[in-house]
Amino acid sequence: MPVQSPPLALARAVAGSRLRPPAAVSALAAATALAIWLAAPAGALAHAAGDVAAVPAPTPLDAIADWTFDPSIQVPAFLAAALYVWAVLRVRREHPGNPVPVSRLVSFLAGLAVIEYALQGPVEHYESILFADHMTQHLLLMMVAAPLLVMGAPVTLLLRVASPRARTHWIMPLLHSRPVRVVSHPIVASVLFAGILWVTHFSSVYELSLENDTVHNAEHLAYLTAALLFWWPMVGRDPSPWNVSHPLRLVVMLLQMTQGAFLGIAIMNAGAPLYAHYAELQLTWITPLADQQLAGAIMWGAGGLGFLAAGLVIFFDWMHVEEQAALRVDARLDREEHARQVANAVDARAAAATDGAAGVEDAAPTASGRAGDPAPAHNPGTVPGLPAEGR
Repeated sequence: MPVQSPPLALARAVAGSRLRPPAAVSALAAATALAIWLAAPAGALAHAAGDVAAVPAPTPLDAIADWTFDPSIQVPAFLAAALYVWAVLRVRREHPGNPVPVSRLVSFLAGLAVIEYALQGPVEHYESILFADHMTQHLLLMMVAAPLLVMGAPVTLLLRVASPRARTHWIMPLLHSRPVRVVSHPIVASVLFAGILWVTHFSSVYELSLENDTVHNAEHLAYLTAALLFWWPMVGRDPSPWNVSHPLRLVVMLLQMTQGAFLGIAIMNAGAPLYAHYAELQLTWITPLADQQLAGAIMWGAGGLGFLAAGLVIFFDWMHVEEQAALRVDARLDREEHARQVANAVDARAAAATDGAAGVEDAAPTASGRAGDPAPAHNPGTVPGLPAEGR
């Protein structure tokens, strides 16, 4: 079966489609883990050109039981989980009144578990054999693992456990640096997210990643990095350099859903296998073209469902934010009304006190000795205090 070049396939598909350790130690450890990961060999079946035709079709049991353990993946994932749990426990111990929400812990650990499944589970076992498995692997990294990780708010947790010096001199300057602001801009992050999918699937990069372990691991790292940057301001709980409104987030979800569907349709509509690696395998239980069409359907369907789920999360978060804002407004209005009522009551008591004082003054005894009687007129011919007959 002839192999169609990815650029030509893209053109034809488009035309035919209808649509806290010290900072130095941490940096050294991260660089070492990255170097090991990029240079490490993959699993037993990965990129092997042996008797692939004899490989049996995957069974439902393989989806849960077929695992490999690569130290270059296992060790960084275990360290990330251990550091996160340690930081959560420290915050809980030092700030018992404001612990890390359990939902964030569960989300972050779930994201690491998805990475484990995608890179060491059955998906990894067959990703060099089936294009559909490779596509599933990419979607797990970009559409599931990445949003779960950013919803765990690891940056906020790092800021809470870091020393004041580290926050002031290292973390905050990095977060507010120009490179971070540029790559985390919603437009830039969206272009990177979509662009890396199109570039890798319709260029020689994808074919090279199937034959070279270093390129393959670098591809996964690029996918995960671009996805983290994209999902950070969309569903992340960490402070972002850019404040993206909820309506704009929903628009971004719609645009990403559209481009993902278009990519899936382009792959499905390709009339010939896009990659010689898959075309030369000659599996007995699926043809390369059927495998490719299944991969396109996964990108279209599963990717669309992922963006739809993210849109629902954003929508309900929007409703929650609006509800909290309304409660704050109601509380402020209640305070103002209470203050007015208190002021009115004070004014009423003051007025009552003033009126009472005036009444007391008006009711004071007069010179005639009887309260309220007018003083008698003075008669110059009489002497006060003597009877009339003695005058």
